Amino acid sequence: GWKMRVALARILLMRPDVLLLDEPSNHLDLESLIWLENYLQGFEGALMMTSHDREFMNRIVTKIVEIDGGGLTTYSGNFEFYEQQRAQSQKQQQAQFERQQAMLAKEIKFIERFKARASNAAQVQSRVKKLEKIDRVEPPRRRQSVSFEFAPAPRSGEDVVSLRRVHKGYGDRRIYDGLDFQVRRKERWCILGVNGAGKSTLLKLVAGADRPDDGSVALGGSVKLGYFAQHSMDLLDGEQTVFQSLEEAFPQAGQGSLRSLAGCFGFSGDDVDKRCRVLSGGEKARLVMARMLYDPPNFLVLDEPTNHLDMATKEMLVSALASFEGAMLFVSHDRRFLAALSNRVLELTPEGIHQYGGGYTEYVARTGREAPGLRE
Repeated sequence: GWKMRVALARILLMRPDVLLLDEPSNHLDLESLIWLENYLQGFEGALMMTSHDREFMNRIVTKIVEIDGGGLTTYSGNFEFYEQQRAQSQKQQQAQFERQQAMLAKEIKFIERFKARASNAAQVQSRVKKLEKIDRVEPPRRRQSVSFEFAPAPRSGEDVVSLRRVHKGYGDRRIYDGLDFQVRRKERWCILGVNGAGKSTLLKLVAGADRPDDGSVALGGSVKLGYFAQHSMDLLDGEQTVFQSLEEAFPQAGQGSLRSLAGCFGFSGDDVDKRCRVLSGGEKARLVMARMLYDPPNFLVLDEPTNHLDMATKEMLVSALASFEGAMLFVSHDRRFLAALSNRVLELTPEGIHQYGGGYTEYVARTGREAPGLRE
C-alpha cells in the first residue's frame, strides 16, 4: 500500500497532461483510494485506466472501451450506464438474430420445396442469390459466467474467536494495547483503518500467523478457519500446474470434482495445465481462493481478497459469500464488497478502536464518512 502511494505521488507531482493507470486502486487503503478519486475527478488532462473497482469507475470515468473477441466497442457514461447499454445492445442483437434466422428458415424451406420444379427455377435461383448476399447477424457473445456454491460448513460454537487484553507492537511502535474483541457465529466483521493501523496484524493474530506480545487469542469450539493472506499467492509451488495444486490440497477428491472446482474459478480447458509460476496475479488469487473454499471452513479470515480479481470473479465471490453460513473477519478497500457482506464494523483509529453494529452502509450513514481517516 505504501509503495503504491509513493508511486502515485511521484507521477502526480509531474503534473502530467495524460495519465495511464493500470489498476491504480490495488493495495491502496480506502482513504487513499477516495483521495485519488477526488483528485482524478478534478484532473483536467486525459485519463485512461484499467480497473476492477466498480464504485471507483462509476465516480470517475465518462467513457468505457470494451475489448471483446478482438474488437473494441466504446460506450459513453460510467460503468453502471455501460452495463445497462451493453445489456440493451445484446437484447437488440439477439432479437435481430432471431428475426433473421426465422426469415432464413422460411427462404430455405421454399428453396428445398421447389428446387426440383422447372416452373419455379427462376424464383429458386433468385432466392438463393438473395441469401448469398445477406449480411448475417451474429448472436451476441455469451459471457462466461462463473458461480460457486459452498458445501454446508460444519457448525461452530457461538463464540468463534476471543481476544483478551491483547498487546502487540513492532519495535517501539505499539499497534494494540490491551485489545478486547470477540467474533460470534454468523457475524461478518469488516475492519477499517488507514495503512499501518494494524488491520493485517489483527488478521494474523486471529489466524495464528502471528502471536501477541501479551494477552490471549482463543478460537472457539468446532471452529474451522480459512485464511486468505496478502502473501498467500507467494506460497504456491511454481512448478505445479493448477490441477496439481488442487489435487495436492484435496487428494481424496475425484478428478471430475476438481475440474468442476477449477471451472468455477475461471480455469477451463487447458488452463488447468498452466504452471503456477506463469499465472497472473488474478489467476493466483483465484487458485488460492479455490483451495480455501472447496472444503469449506466456518470462519473466514480474508485480507484484501479482491486484489487482482477481475470483475466476474469478484461478483462470483460476493454472491458466494453472501450465502456463507459461517463467521467472517475481513479487510477490503472495495466498497461494493464491504457493503454487500459486512454486518459489523471494527474501526481502528489513532484515538481508539470503535465497534459498530450494522454493516458498512450503516457505518457510512452513521458517521458521515466512507473511511476512518477522512475526518475533517
